[in-house]
Amino acid sequence: MGGFSRRTFLQGAAATTGGVVVSGSLQTLLAGAASANGTRPNFFELAEVADLRDQIVRLWLPPGFQYRSFHDTDGPPVVLSDGTTLPGRHDGMGAFKARNGNVWLVRNHEQNNPAPPVVNPQNAFGPGKPYDAHGLGGTTTSLVTPDGEVLDAVTSLNGTMMNCSGGRMPWRAWISCEETVNGPDVGNDFTGVSNQFLEKPHGFIFEVPAGRQSNRTPIKSAGRFAHEAAAYSPQEGIVYLTEDNFAFPSGLYRYIPPCNPADAGHLEDGGRLQMLKVAGVNEAHLEGTQTTGARYAVEWVDIDQPYPDGDDGTFTAPTTNDEALNFVGNQGRSKGAAHFSRLEGATYAKGEVYFTSTQGGGAVETAADSVGGYGNGTGQVWSYRPRTKTLTCRYQSPNAAALELPDNITAHDGRGTIVICEDGPVDNYIRRLDADGNLQNLALNRLKRNTAPNAPRFGEEFAGATFSPDGDTLFVNIQASQAITFAIWGPWGRVL
Repeated sequence: MGGFSRRTFLQGAAATTGGVVVSGSLQTLLAGAASANGTRPNFFELAEVADLRDQIVRLWLPPGFQYRSFHDTDGPPVVLSDGTTLPGRHDGMGAFKARNGNVWLVRNHEQNNPAPPVVNPQNAFGPGKPYDAHGLGGTTTSLVTPDGEVLDAVTSLNGTMMNCSGGRMPWRAWISCEETVNGPDVGNDFTGVSNQFLEKPHGFIFEVPAGRQSNRTPIKSAGRFAHEAAAYSPQEGIVYLTEDNFAFPSGLYRYIPPCNPADAGHLEDGGRLQMLKVAGVNEAHLEGTQTTGARYAVEWVDIDQPYPDGDDGTFTAPTTNDEALNFVGNQGRSKGAAHFSRLEGATYAKGEVYFTSTQGGGAVETAADSVGGYGNGTGQVWSYRPRTKTLTCRYQSPNAAALELPDNITAHDGRGTIVICEDGPVDNYIRRLDADGNLQNLALNRLKRNTAPNAPRFGEEFAGATFSPDGDTLFVNIQASQAITFAIWGPWGRVL
């Protein structure tokens, strides 16, 4: 979920916990990051480009690029071929090869509030038996052309909650992550909406095969916490998981399945969950200011209980939402696991798992912060190299003018260039970060409401960036109630 909207929602709220500042040894690498003076970086001069759907300008792009939007929920309801009314809050997304040069898009919908029984007889959107009839989130799967023409679209996972990001897996599956721990066993979250209607515990990950239906069964051994994104390391057969525990320290996890999912063709439950620790340092505060290029040796600590041991992974009611949010992370931190600020996007490229720390890079946190979020900076990009067990700070934002609140990320054709979605309160960009730490602009949100007073929506975040299998089209969402998806094509090989 976008941190800005949550901070706005939580004005006036506060919470406190104890914190200890810990510093570890680091090695400064030569990085040469752009924009240290705080000015907006440039690639080409971005210019307005009309949407091929209706000739309205919604994006600014570099020369040579075009786009078409689709599944716009700022207007009449969009009804899919299975009768589903398309929900908003388009978020994480994965693209997969389909027949005749087309693309399967599996897209999250980050709907949060539980549905009371009076909403409709089925409650959860879409046909088929949902995981939880009162969960309003899930995924839709669309068959699209490379230039954004929709050929078909259906519900592929329903009855889940707050499906934020996830990850595209090489065995042609999307991992959808719930960024919540709501359930009938847990007290209300930041929205204040009662969880009493929920039937199942939430806070898990689910697998959605490309072009097919999810089995709607959570992979409980991958933990019950505020999941955000997933990235697969093919050398190890391991899935790395980020956590966006908004008010509290977050962790980087890895899920070691009982068998290699690339061989099995799916991700199995029953594996082992671990959390990153800086070698020789207990509870290293990595949310604080880093030097771009700072490098740390890493070890991993076991999470002994990745989910509570009640029926179907439930807590002993009543458990507060804050207690449930920290159930997994506190186990790791008791063994010295590192503190990060709001870990969101994750992707694998060139032997490394890249991930973003949305509010990392400021002063070290000394307490929980339910209003501003845990983290006082404007963003960091990290990478972990499994072969050397090394963690590196790839970019430390000097201020909001340079990079503001990096969220979802992706990579193009396995290269070391990372494409970043911004989630700031004013202007939001899609950015590129190369292996040398140079940061440049690729796109700018210039979306406005379809209805009067035609108000700007520039502060709405990009999300779900994913390249088509051939690398020629970038699909990306605007994550909002009035959500929209874009297909952007042009000379990606030249700009990346």
